[in-house]
Amino acid sequence: MYLDRRMLANIDWRIAGTTLALIGVGILTIWSANLGSPSPPRQTLYLRQALYAALALLGLLTATFINYRTIARFAYVIFGVVLALLILVSVAGEVGRGAQRWIQVGGWTFQPSEFMKLALIVVLARYFEDHKERLGHPRLLVIPAMVALPPMVLILKQPDLGTAVLLGLLTVSVLLLVGLRVKHLVFLTAAGATMAPLLWSFLKDYQRRRVLVFLNPELDPSGAGYHIAQSKIAVGSGEFFGKGLKAASQSQLHFLPASQTDFILAVLAEQWGFIGCLVILLLYYVLITRGLEIAGESKDIFGALLAFGIMAMITVQLVVNVGMVVGIMPVVGIPLPLLSYGGSSLVVTCIGIGLVMSVHLRRFLY
Repeated sequence: MYLDRRMLANIDWRIAGTTLALIGVGILTIWSANLGSPSPPRQTLYLRQALYAALALLGLLTATFINYRTIARFAYVIFGVVLALLILVSVAGEVGRGAQRWIQVGGWTFQPSEFMKLALIVVLARYFEDHKERLGHPRLLVIPAMVALPPMVLILKQPDLGTAVLLGLLTVSVLLLVGLRVKHLVFLTAAGATMAPLLWSFLKDYQRRRVLVFLNPELDPSGAGYHIAQSKIAVGSGEFFGKGLKAASQSQLHFLPASQTDFILAVLAEQWGFIGCLVILLLYYVLITRGLEIAGESKDIFGALLAFGIMAMITVQLVVNVGMVVGIMPVVGIPLPLLSYGGSSLVVTCIGIGLVMSVHLRRFLY
């Protein structure tokens, strides 16, 4: 890791500032969502998230000042290690809420599937840089699909439909950037459609019910459709200016499930209304567009694909989560980046943002 005053002077404070703002709003919202909770552990979730945030920001700073070319050298090793962790999870992972997704180390647990998002982006960027003379060649697109398939299958078995779908979308996003033609995209889409029955067989009963409820919202309003129904009520009750920080009855009276994780945006909508949500979306817009600008400024293929892939990861999660909250997408368990409660997601997102900032700092070196 190399650090001097010129680097400090050239840190992209636009990205750093929006990241800090979103993390701060997330901690505040987690605190407010659990005001008056009868469960003492829930009342202190915001303190745990603040600790996760400190670890995440340390990861962001470390990733910023590490030369991202070092990450390129170890790309295949990083992917192999995270894939091994996913295999370990399937054998001896911690079970919670009907899923086997976590590894416990001491008193801490982490979710390897979250780290696979970043590992997949890194390995795809390295692969296409190694084969830059053949970018756009159809045969070059087969290997990335084969690389993404094993972690997707392992994550589906946990089960974690949202993260598995996200890995597929990340792969397609990178393929589009390196020259995937429309006819190839059609072929991949058709191939994916033929695997739909296999995907359906991997899903648990509650996941199938969520998909069916998405197609028919009135199918099970008190069961699988309860999350979406309560989320819509929370969003609608916030109206234009919201109810205020301590007046979010849907979340604070615990009508809204997963209020600090998948549906944290519904809490924000109830508290701060349309205006508050618009401010949050504008912060994401600033973060994502600046990240894409950095990808365009990069002078090497690895840096460009790395920055683009990380911004694609944040964008896809944002779009899917917002779609879940307002009921235009099925509930697949994808957190809102930087805001939702959870250490693994927050740390991975911040490390990714740090790598984007590293690409910016070294844009004149390569």
